[in-house]
Amino acid sequence: MRVSVFGTGYLGATHAAGMAELGHDVVGVDIDPAKVARLSQGEVPFYEPGLPELLSKHVSSGRLRFTTDASEAADADVHFIGVGTPQKRGEYAADMTFVDAVIETLAPMLTRPTVILGKSTVPVGTAARLAARVRELAPVGDKAELGWNPEFLREGFAVEDTLRPDRQVLGIDRDRPGRVEAVTREVYAEIIGRGTPFLVTDLPTAELVKVSANAFLATKISFINAIAEVCEATGADVVELADAIGFDDRIGRKFLGAGLGFGGGCLPKDIRAFQARATELGVDQALAFLREVDSVNLRRRQHVLDLAVRELGGKIDGRTVAVLGAAFKPNSDDVRDSPALDVAGRFHLMGANVKVYDPQAMDNAKAVWPTLTFAESMMDAVADADAVVVSTEWKEFREADPAVLRAHSHGDLVIDGRNCLDVEAWKAAGWRYRGMGRHAR
Repeated sequence: MRVSVFGTGYLGATHAAGMAELGHDVVGVDIDPAKVARLSQGEVPFYEPGLPELLSKHVSSGRLRFTTDASEAADADVHFIGVGTPQKRGEYAADMTFVDAVIETLAPMLTRPTVILGKSTVPVGTAARLAARVRELAPVGDKAELGWNPEFLREGFAVEDTLRPDRQVLGIDRDRPGRVEAVTREVYAEIIGRGTPFLVTDLPTAELVKVSANAFLATKISFINAIAEVCEATGADVVELADAIGFDDRIGRKFLGAGLGFGGGCLPKDIRAFQARATELGVDQALAFLREVDSVNLRRRQHVLDLAVRELGGKIDGRTVAVLGAAFKPNSDDVRDSPALDVAGRFHLMGANVKVYDPQAMDNAKAVWPTLTFAESMMDAVADADAVVVSTEWKEFREADPAVLRAHSHGDLVIDGRNCLDVEAWKAAGWRYRGMGRHAR
């Protein structure tokens, strides 16, 4: 099939390459000439394992190309919307500027029957509004149909999640079902043929699936972090506790990792936009708990600073702190709302000499916090440090030799902000280990 993808950021570029891998002829459309130029050369402007190889493969084969001219995509059989929906400045609500712009640009060009599939995370009710606008603007009227096909990508695993998802969800207009389901099944024929569940629902349900999933995951993370606060007050160990309750298959162990909390470009802004939309719908009390989920999450960042100050004798000004990690999670260079980078910045504002190292996110981190000191390596970061804070659970940090690091560090304090280190190994190497919700013994 001929496929277009509007938006070539993290979601759009990954989806475009994935569609090419599934055998479609794909054109990616973006308003940023520099981004289009890089992608056209097979270069990925962000870090995502496996994507550079996939992108280069299909750019070289001619199955995948990129353009700033939307008219080059107008005759596609199916159009995907993969642009961002960031949080509005000064508000909780999602900014729909980019999604609306795609519809306003694309719809007037539709002169033949076609299907538009939204993948962006949007407030419930958006799809119905956009579908009406498409019918109004498209020369073919109601032959231009819109459905919603939310994405469930995990940064660091986006290629796998695109090609081998755990489910496909499609929202259609029940009053105007048209060709949307048939076309979507054709697009994903290979994936569906492997037995991937394909769930067809109405438009508002499909929109709510993504934000509800993110709200649940955020709640689970904040729950275990709230329990970590209780563990620290009582001498209990949150990792042992999470292991124990995780055996209950109603609960499960995933996302019960206490630490610095969640960040990135999805969970924080999505739960806030969800609250904002609930308020608009008059059901704000239904999601009131998400305010505490957000609060618990943000509180964990300050907790690391308080812990460091206490363990360093009440004085952080002038002390050297090595912060290992800047990305919000490993296998990513994304520093949007990153707890790791936020912690580094807070140490800096308290007067500490902060040395940051991350295997992939250094350039992005420098753009956000240019006044921080950035180390060339993990060893460079810990050299002469009074305290080491592990803020992102990169494999490089998890598997580091604590004895070698101890020999280069001035102090003996390590704060495991992700509870990812081998506690006994670090203690045996002479470190004073402090975890998040873990007992100190």
